[in-house]
Amino acid sequence: MAVFAIGDIQGCYAALLALLEKVRFDADRDYLWCTGDLVNRGPDSLSVLRFVKALGRQAITVLGNHDLHLLAVAHGIRTPRQSDTLQAVLDASDRDVLIDWLRGRPLLHHDPAHRLALIHAGLPPQWGIALARRCAAEVEAVLRGDDYVYFLRHMYGNRPERWSPDLDGWDRWRFITNCLTRLRYCDAAGRIALDEKGPPGTQAAGYRPWFEAPRRRSRGTSIVFGHWSTLRITAVEMERYRVYPLDSGCCWGGELTAMRIEDRRFFSVKA
Repeated sequence: MAVFAIGDIQGCYAALLALLEKVRFDADRDYLWCTGDLVNRGPDSLSVLRFVKALGRQAITVLGNHDLHLLAVAHGIRTPRQSDTLQAVLDASDRDVLIDWLRGRPLLHHDPAHRLALIHAGLPPQWGIALARRCAAEVEAVLRGDDYVYFLRHMYGNRPERWSPDLDGWDRWRFITNCLTRLRYCDAAGRIALDEKGPPGTQAAGYRPWFEAPRRRSRGTSIVFGHWSTLRITAVEMERYRVYPLDSGCCWGGELTAMRIEDRRFFSVKA
């Protein structure tokens, strides 16, 4: 048995199959962890959704910003972008089953045996892993509840910028969602900068990658994440910060990357 964590697939179904063949993934024995963004930008989001869903308990996928975008589009809350490649999902005969399955996915998965967490984007420095799990569970409960469409309507926006335990309602849930699905940079005080999207070195003064924040309370847990295709850090930096970024830009013509959890070995295939 092996556990393979895989970066943002974003509809790149052929690359997914090639990568699973390369690592000799056995769906009867092995486990697949996905960093989110199963859909959009790539050519075959529908097949990716069907494939990962069919793996059942052998697959764990956390929600990414593109997955949430699909939910919002499917419910008429957002207008499809010109760059979207979601129409096949929206037109599918099993569309409703897939949408309901997707909104039931977690925002954070924690494996105490491996002392490892799986998320899509980042964590603010004020959160230890226990608080991160509780915050993720709050939003997961809303998404799985009867009133989840109201949450989708209030989900978008860049504020609030900083965590406070006093946050409540839409502001609290929006901040949680933004961190787990959109975060790349924050400052030393924990203010998040969601408009900063480039590689390290291009951000505004005072901001740094979220995992470099001083006194980050989640340092005791290794974190696997995606979302940041332009991030390049060395193996030494990965071990120093205990983070393992896996988005290598498959939908942009880059690679699809997986990491075997047991020995931290990386595998990639070209898009």
